[in-house]
Amino acid sequence: MLFNTFYQYHRNSDVNIACKCFCVCVIVSVKAEIVHEDVKMGSDGESDQALTNNGFPLLLLSQDINKRLSLPADIRLPDGYLEKFSLNSPLFDKPLSRRLRRVSLSEIGFGKLETYVKLDKLGEGTYATVYKGRSKLTDNLVALKEIRLEHEEGAPCTAIREVSLLKDLKHANIVTLHDIIHTQKSLTLVFEYLDKDLKQYLDDCGNCIHMHNVKLFLFQLLRGLNYCHRRKVLHRDLKPQNLLINDRGELKLADFGLARAKSIPTKTYSNEVVTLWYRPPDILLGSTDYSTQIDMWGVGCIFYEMSTGRPLFPGSTVEEELHFIFKLLGTPTEETWPGITSNEEFISYNYPRYRADCLHNHTPRLDNDGVELLSKLLQFEGKKRIAAEEAMRHPYFNCLGERILTLPDSEFTHTHTHVSVTSAGITFKQSEFI
Repeated sequence: MLFNTFYQYHRNSDVNIACKCFCVCVIVSVKAEIVHEDVKMGSDGESDQALTNNGFPLLLLSQDINKRLSLPADIRLPDGYLEKFSLNSPLFDKPLSRRLRRVSLSEIGFGKLETYVKLDKLGEGTYATVYKGRSKLTDNLVALKEIRLEHEEGAPCTAIREVSLLKDLKHANIVTLHDIIHTQKSLTLVFEYLDKDLKQYLDDCGNCIHMHNVKLFLFQLLRGLNYCHRRKVLHRDLKPQNLLINDRGELKLADFGLARAKSIPTKTYSNEVVTLWYRPPDILLGSTDYSTQIDMWGVGCIFYEMSTGRPLFPGSTVEEELHFIFKLLGTPTEETWPGITSNEEFISYNYPRYRADCLHNHTPRLDNDGVELLSKLLQFEGKKRIAAEEAMRHPYFNCLGERILTLPDSEFTHTHTHVSVTSAGITFKQSEFI
């Protein structure tokens, strides 16, 4: 969707979207079915195929305008809006200028608070509050992330960062930013609404996700991340709370407030990124020279957490976090991590000489391919970690078929594969899974 682009924006918050309980199960060797949308009705009760006053079919003209302005197909144009246009109007007879597009979007209702109805408060952080809402344009649920601007001059840099990246990231496994509303006191980001995040999903499942679902969620995470990495965007804050899931089992990356676009292969960034439990050891030890591999360690931690129902390295301090890592993977040596013995922080902690434990002992529900993939994600050195694109082609995902690797960015993994995801009610009994 196109919308007016602002460059003063919101404070990132860790507030995430919550809603109803549901359960997702995966059915193997069953052809996926397309979910058909209900026919939307106009405000007068007529269907979209009613005629306008000037005799043009409303459906045709609505589609023309939607295509011209890059609007979703289910937008309800305001009463009287269509009558202003003919096929030789400025909206159609010449290239659309930025000003005309901005005016047209504003007339439809974008960029206006009154276009959205707040329903429930989902959560509140230091700088932002997230509401469940409804769009008057589509009658669809949305998530309204309202950022307060009085805490500092202008808009927080995390807001500028999130908006500038999300407006250019269009992928089925990345949350969609629908609209931006800027007022004197607040900035509101309007996102698509998803039912819950992965942390809530884990909680509702009793921390026991069916392994077919683990595989499908992991693939979707890698797919969205690969799209970002191909565009030189690092997420930098992967954790279950930032992975949103709807009732169809579609997983999407969210909360890009700490994300960065990198224009060169490596660049010096702050090491105060990524929630502690999902932060790689090189960053914990002070490295600021990293690339897309920073995200892959977090993928490994999330993979483990989905498979076992518990966090992999739940440290409360940097020292404790590293202790958990070394106790499982072995205390690094010059042979296993060249240069580590000259790292001042590593030397100061003086960790015991742990031997690496076998990952199989800690992941009884993972098969050999799954354990091998996990091992390739949990490498001390960033350059040794498997990349997202390579991980998608790992034998662990062979059962999903080859076609899943060639889907267009806008299509979901469930659409053209033999893997189907269906709603299974509000309980999470093991018997409901295959």
